[in-house]
Amino acid sequence: MMSRYFGIAAVQMGVVPWDSPATLDRMAELIETTKTMFPWIDLICFPELCPTGVYSFSTPPPGVGRYDTAQAIPGPMTGRFAEMARRHRVWLLPGSMFELDGGEIYNTAVVLSPEGELVARYRKMFPWRPWEETQAGTEFSVFDIPGIGRFGLAICYDGWFPEFIRTLVWMGAEVVLHPALTATADRDAEVIIEQAQAIFNQCYMIDVNAIGGMGGGRSLIVDPNGRVMQQAGNHEEILTQAIDLDLVRHVREYGTLGLNQLLKQLRDFPGRFPPYQEGFAQGEGFRHTGPLQLPKSMKNT
Repeated sequence: MMSRYFGIAAVQMGVVPWDSPATLDRMAELIETTKTMFPWIDLICFPELCPTGVYSFSTPPPGVGRYDTAQAIPGPMTGRFAEMARRHRVWLLPGSMFELDGGEIYNTAVVLSPEGELVARYRKMFPWRPWEETQAGTEFSVFDIPGIGRFGLAICYDGWFPEFIRTLVWMGAEVVLHPALTATADRDAEVIIEQAQAIFNQCYMIDVNAIGGMGGGRSLIVDPNGRVMQQAGNHEEILTQAIDLDLVRHVREYGTLGLNQLLKQLRDFPGRFPPYQEGFAQGEGFRHTGPLQLPKSMKNT
């Protein structure tokens, strides 16, 4: 049986500040550059909220609203994505966008096939509270690439929750595509988290961060053994990597580094996990925490 090799490009880029049309044009240029230089690339990923042109956590300039690009899916923006995917015959994850539905705004990732079809949509389930105001999604998302395998979608802060990635793997994901938008000091922790999630779940993690006012770069690709295959710096960069999804199957069968058969042992575990039966709010470590809000002081009150 042939190995399931698949070419992935993680495009670490900055937006044209507060200019979605110009940013979309730049994304189209980088897709063309990637496919011209690396025609073996099958899927291209961009950072979280890249198409929106949102640039910083500060107040937008006069006449510009943070959510001005919010729109229905499908809509004009996803139509542009479909054209990009069709033109270059490539699977496309264009980061995420602001989706408007029923008066609510979601941070939503979409995936387009090489035929331009919308094959997956995922609304971020863990917005970065209390700073991120978008509505939380409620449904996990995985999709199949014929002849290759199953991919799962996560957006930035989702990756901080072990339960989230584990659920995608439980649903069959072998690769987790993880657009991010992190410019804060916790990027060091996120790099570690990507490796940890790959180890805990014996899957590929594809993390693509932005640069500039909303991202500190350091995008990375991690294999199912937890090894960093590639990591970017803090400038515009395109990580290109051929991954082999049969390695996922091998690691899950024979163990991480030939040692730890984690998913098998978890499958066979005869006990139960109380947080999932009784609810997290009932746990001793959760009940004594305060409300989820922006702290005004770090002093004990």
